[in-house]
Amino acid sequence: MSHAADVFPFPGSTYRGPAPQYAAFRADQPVVKVPTAGGVDAWLVTRYEDVRALSADPRLSRARACGPGAPRIGGTMHTTPEMIISLDSPEHSRLRKLVAGAFTLRRVERMRAGVQKVADELLDDMQAQEGPVDLVQQLAVPLPLTVIGELLGVPAADLRDFEKWARAFATVDDRAGGEESLNGLAKLSEYIVGLVADKRARPTDDMLSELIAARDNDDRLSEQELVTFGFTLIGAGFDTTANQLANSVLALIADHRDQWRWLAEDRSRIPVAVEELLRHVNLFATDTSGFPRIAADDIEVGGVTIAKGDAVLLSLASANRDGDVFPDADRLDLAREKNPHISFGHGLHYCLGKHLGRMEMEIALDGLVRRFPDLRLAVPEDELPWHNGEINHTLTSLPVVWGA
Repeated sequence: MSHAADVFPFPGSTYRGPAPQYAAFRADQPVVKVPTAGGVDAWLVTRYEDVRALSADPRLSRARACGPGAPRIGGTMHTTPEMIISLDSPEHSRLRKLVAGAFTLRRVERMRAGVQKVADELLDDMQAQEGPVDLVQQLAVPLPLTVIGELLGVPAADLRDFEKWARAFATVDDRAGGEESLNGLAKLSEYIVGLVADKRARPTDDMLSELIAARDNDDRLSEQELVTFGFTLIGAGFDTTANQLANSVLALIADHRDQWRWLAEDRSRIPVAVEELLRHVNLFATDTSGFPRIAADDIEVGGVTIAKGDAVLLSLASANRDGDVFPDADRLDLAREKNPHISFGHGLHYCLGKHLGRMEMEIALDGLVRRFPDLRLAVPEDELPWHNGEINHTLTSLPVVWGA
């Protein structure tokens, strides 16, 4: 019988890094079968090259992990079968082709001035207050949420309700559903259905209207696909960015104040620093991408055979700490130039929103180090509240102060 410490998800993972088991597995058993909290054994893949290769391997199926009768693996995200992150090709390729135009680097760069304006207004409000200020409520949540609202064309008058429902949706998980969260989920669903109908009748200059109009020859997105994509955008584009920003600021002001000051001295260093924060700061509580896969065929990798039908977990957090790829991998080095991190995934499900996430991180950090070079925690770190969900390391509050 396995010891609790050997059951996935392993205890000991924090925003600072993955649980200690991963380093041992990378060294001795890079592809290892582990029992999971859901009662199903799964192959855990921990080295960078293997994780990257399998992320792009069509023999690993996301759809089989999301369909009826799929194994329940404790501590992983169980998405609905119609979401783009749940699809295999050719269905995934069809959907991605229709929506990819809305996420190009050029399209995202056109949003920069608008994102900067939102960030400046939030930081103006923060600067006008006498601390302590909750950075989660003041910046980490409202910045990406306002941006997603604008992408979907949510009218300004509806943004407050949209924010409340979206936050409830983002915190739904196996252990913390709760009546309030489920009610928020229902309200958000109803709202997005109405929003799609409204944009179809009266298109405006926003991403949702663009997606409604998207065509690939005679192909188009169905009503259900549009609504589902709205949910995906909120979960991936809002919650993930909010958590990454809050956790990154915490890492800098709690553990790496010298590097925070180093950024403040020369803000041109921020784009390279963001890549290192994406690599080093551990977002996923399970240390994987949160998404299990099922082998559709036998696969040889890392000296073992993954059999057809077996569940597979790819650890992005472990891959990002692989010393064969990242020298001194456990050290946060904001000047790290060669940084092929895999935080946005790889292959078929490479994150569509990567350009937007990077831009929001850069703008937020630039504003913070410029205005608050002496930003620091207002409470002891062990008093910070974390959401007890199974997917992300989520700070629910980050009280900070600055000045004398």
